[in-house]
Amino acid sequence: MISSCPICGNQVLTAELERHANSHFEDDEVQRDMELAQLAAVTELSTSVMDVPEPSTRPFPNGDSVSQGASSSIIRGSSPYGNALDEQISCLVGAQIRSEIQQIQGGVMNLLRSCLESEGGSSTSIISGYVDHHQSLSSEDKGWGCGWRNIQMLSSHLLRQRPETRQVLFGGCGFVPDIPSLQRWLEIAWDKGFDTVGASHFDNKIYGVKKWIGTSECVTILRSFGLRARIVDFDSTESSDLQSKSGKRVCGPMDKYLIKTNSFPTSSSGELSQEDAESMRGQQVLVDWVWNYFKSKCSDTLNNSRNVTISDKTPLYFQHHGHSRTIVGIQKQKGNRGSQDRYNLLVLDPGHRTADLERSLTIKKGWQKLVKRGVHTLRKPQYQLCYVDPGIANSEEMAELKTIDSILIRF
Repeated sequence: MISSCPICGNQVLTAELERHANSHFEDDEVQRDMELAQLAAVTELSTSVMDVPEPSTRPFPNGDSVSQGASSSIIRGSSPYGNALDEQISCLVGAQIRSEIQQIQGGVMNLLRSCLESEGGSSTSIISGYVDHHQSLSSEDKGWGCGWRNIQMLSSHLLRQRPETRQVLFGGCGFVPDIPSLQRWLEIAWDKGFDTVGASHFDNKIYGVKKWIGTSECVTILRSFGLRARIVDFDSTESSDLQSKSGKRVCGPMDKYLIKTNSFPTSSSGELSQEDAESMRGQQVLVDWVWNYFKSKCSDTLNNSRNVTISDKTPLYFQHHGHSRTIVGIQKQKGNRGSQDRYNLLVLDPGHRTADLERSLTIKKGWQKLVKRGVHTLRKPQYQLCYVDPGIANSEEMAELKTIDSILIRF
């Protein structure tokens, strides 16, 4: 049901009315009211073309087109989802709240680039462009919200780096919403028919629920806006009941099919045991994939730096049992005297405090422990990565994107 806010007059979901009204009395009420007013203007503009009889298409800079019915500007009468769902979407566009983050002076990726450059030597690093760090908060999502925080980090990159994405993501609002707003967007995606398997796992209800989510939910949200989000599965187990004959499998929340195993043992001498060595050879497949992923589309080396390159690829949502993080790059260190090259994943962890990350990167001390993850740390039997290909899907492709599948890689 829809109700009018007694403070600003905006139309909001009845279930969110109290929370929305209370938000006007917070310290940043002036800024938030201005944002809501701007969003209301955008929503009014988008609904002013209600008389268009059929879905139209509009070009984007990359040459693709997007169905107007699949975009965030809902046109009543041309949307395939029905008036009730259209009303929910229009309401959410105006009522969603910006996720609050601690701003890092200079940007976290610029600080990371500076730290990597200062190492010099024989190392080579490839990193994503702009990314904001979103930390889990004890008052909001500590212990269960890492998946939502990684969606926020990935979204911060998409909104800044890809103009076509900015026009459709989260109703074209131009900012990263908070977790409750993201939960509403996921429910809307389910109502549109995206990821029916995952939706049934949550009984089609996620708003206000403190449950872990994974790559499937990230992909579902992004695909519902027409983004070409993909999942890659890395699996060391012998078999999987959910694997299909085509080599792909439908993904629900990861804990539905993950096989839990103990950590690989290490020898008391500090050297790698045989099991450890075999594990590292297996996990190297994942690291090699990440290196090739970021390397496949790189911009010119930034500021004539010899050892840091900026990739045009999106960061990677990095999921394993119990936690998820965001991979923002990878570093390769040349081995000495013919020894094998060593790789470090470069990650932003929502479990870390933004202030600690900023401090360590600024003074170039202790940042390695927060950001770098070597192959030897990858001890889980299964991992999932999520990334976003360029462009916006047309209406025909949108129908295909509703089924969430993954590419399966054995190691």
